[in-house]
Amino acid sequence: MKYGLFMMPSHPPERDIYESHQWDLDCLTLADDLGYDEAWIGEHFTSPWEPIPAPDLMIAQALMRTKNIVLATGAHLLPYHHPAELAHRVAYLDHLAQGRFMFGIGSGGLPSDYALFDVDGASGQHREMTRESLDIILKLWESDGPFEYKGKYWNVNRPEPMYGFLKYFLKPYQKPHPPIGVAAASIGSETLEIAGERGFLPLSLGLNSEYIASHWESVLKGASRTGRTPSRRDWRIVRDVYVADSDDEAYEKSVNGMLGRVWRDYLIPLFAEFDMVKTFKHDPDVPDSAVTPEYMAEHMWLIGSPDTVEAKLRHLYDMAGGFGTLLVLIYDHVADQAGWENSMRLLAQDVMPRLADLVPD
Repeated sequence: MKYGLFMMPSHPPERDIYESHQWDLDCLTLADDLGYDEAWIGEHFTSPWEPIPAPDLMIAQALMRTKNIVLATGAHLLPYHHPAELAHRVAYLDHLAQGRFMFGIGSGGLPSDYALFDVDGASGQHREMTRESLDIILKLWESDGPFEYKGKYWNVNRPEPMYGFLKYFLKPYQKPHPPIGVAAASIGSETLEIAGERGFLPLSLGLNSEYIASHWESVLKGASRTGRTPSRRDWRIVRDVYVADSDDEAYEKSVNGMLGRVWRDYLIPLFAEFDMVKTFKHDPDVPDSAVTPEYMAEHMWLIGSPDTVEAKLRHLYDMAGGFGTLLVLIYDHVADQAGWENSMRLLAQDVMPRLADLVPD
């Protein structure tokens, strides 16, 4: 099993943007030093708890501070970008990364982002826009001659050369394009069907068994349309992880640290607005009011000593039916810097080597 990071990136609203960015860069540098395989950087526009709207800028800086870790947008939200502009930015970043880049895409899920960009998320317009944008981006990268694309949301022309020297020329460094990942959050995600259809890398939150099963079913549903056989080795599952020298220490530092605060003040209330608290429950009869950080620590988070986290990871693997990469959700642990760095180190050097036997079909 491979392992990496998933950064929203998340920081408490009172944190300075520049300082938050530097903390994220330091975390990516440490992950590279410890041998983490990859890191996905998110994109949000209207959430003060997720204040980074340009993952490509962070990746560009992180490339200069790291040597081996593969960096990815996790994800560019396609409805909020003109596809011709984004095709250029992504291709350029791929050249800067020289093979250490993956292109993560998503449809977006925050109603405040829908309102900002005038996208009708309630009707599924964001998913239609994602499909159309992706078609345009891939057509720009794959075509060698001029074309006109007349779409529902965008019209794009790949022009004939002008004046003998002006032309479309920028294609990705990796051929035919960087690996493409598809991130999704909703139950039975229609966006993940795109991953199955096109053979892209699916990314899922590691919530309860019903939720996780619905995501792989979405991948299979999409794959059935194109005759593909998706591999669970490509599947990334995102989960909260905190490893400490003892179970008690891990519980204290997670529930009463930034992990607990983010869930208490932001994530649980946010998911409640979307009627998704049920995806956290190990038993559907548990009342919503009982879903607290303490409940998450007992039933959902991968926290504890190395022995305990290994056992919980094996349980998650079996529950999912197998997956290829664990992605650790990253929060701003500046108040517990030594404890967080120790958690990252224990996961890389103690826990993950024990899981070398987990190789899905």
